[in-house]
Amino acid sequence: MPQISQKGTAMPSSPVRKLVPFAEQAKKEGKHIYQLNIGQPDIKTPEQAIDAVQSANIEVLSYSHSAGNQSYRDKLIAHYNKLGFGLEDDNIIVSTGGSEALLFTMGSICDYGDEVIIPEPFYANYNGFATASGVTVKPIETSIENNFALPAISEFEKLITDKTKAILICNPGNPTGYLYTKEEMQQLADLVIKHDLFLVADEVYREFAYDGREHFSVLSMKELDNHAIMIDSVSKRYSMCGARIGCMVSKNKEVMATAMKFAQARLSPPTFAQIAAEAALDTPQTYFDQVINEYIERRDILIAGLKEIPGVTVANPGGAFYCVAQLPVEDTDIFAQWILENFDVDGETIMVAPAAGFYSTPGMGKNQIRIAYVLEKESLKKAVNILDQALKAYNS
Repeated sequence: MPQISQKGTAMPSSPVRKLVPFAEQAKKEGKHIYQLNIGQPDIKTPEQAIDAVQSANIEVLSYSHSAGNQSYRDKLIAHYNKLGFGLEDDNIIVSTGGSEALLFTMGSICDYGDEVIIPEPFYANYNGFATASGVTVKPIETSIENNFALPAISEFEKLITDKTKAILICNPGNPTGYLYTKEEMQQLADLVIKHDLFLVADEVYREFAYDGREHFSVLSMKELDNHAIMIDSVSKRYSMCGARIGCMVSKNKEVMATAMKFAQARLSPPTFAQIAAEAALDTPQTYFDQVINEYIERRDILIAGLKEIPGVTVANPGGAFYCVAQLPVEDTDIFAQWILENFDVDGETIMVAPAAGFYSTPGMGKNQIRIAYVLEKESLKKAVNILDQALKAYNS
């Protein structure tokens, strides 16, 4: 029988989706599942985006430019420049989701066997993108005890070798919700300049910053013009996960010219989704104000509820819509499956994401879960109650 590749064997399963077969079986048994495992917002997509697709007068659904529709890029650049980024036309490539932008980035700056340093826990698919690109992830541990704040720069320097090409951060973080401070971003800027590295910032949750704090973008740092690469997406900002539209942004012209070759190889991003994304840029600020207030209320309900459960430790997220909780169990993979197969409260149960898949270091995060607070508040309260009762039954 022909053999699959070593790369395919090494490709990790999604910690978010691997429990789907057990959830499907639970649904067949008539259980209602509160899905806390995936970052699919229940917030309505802006009507501007939906209307634009419904009213589009298209006779031929043709390719767009490999960098994305010119009208969308122009409008997107204007949007970013209102934030003070100072972008030009060749600084941006529209991608099929932030995922493709990350693949373009790794393909453009890394050769096989090169290394990227990433604070862990991190977005699980970074492991997959690195594997697909032949890149080695060098994880640096953060701690739930201080909300997963940036580790000491001296710890980063211990990991830097002649194979190191970049530091990758998610800001605010998935799965932690940690929002980097201006001081932390400056420390990273100084570090990548000192060692001539790239600083790749996944900023898809930029708008979701709480408690009066502001997001500090990697593109706002003039000294990083040749070092900074920003990844963005419409998925979370506009509750448009199915659109699969993102972008790669950098002022480093050599990086962007290289990434364009990858963009040309895949031809173009999806046309209808670009129409929706372009229209979404007209979404009024009131939409975001309401969404942010909703997420803050959900976060506060979730964190307060989790802190009431004996043995649970939880970090308080400053952004995005995730938190990491440490449970009084040895292995949350086993526990999460057990809940779906063997536990319910009045016909209702929960689906969570075991956190080990958000780490690269073997054995890390085995007693942690990621919770996405993308459900309305009453559902979150019920989900926390189910988790509480499940832990009591599991540990009895």
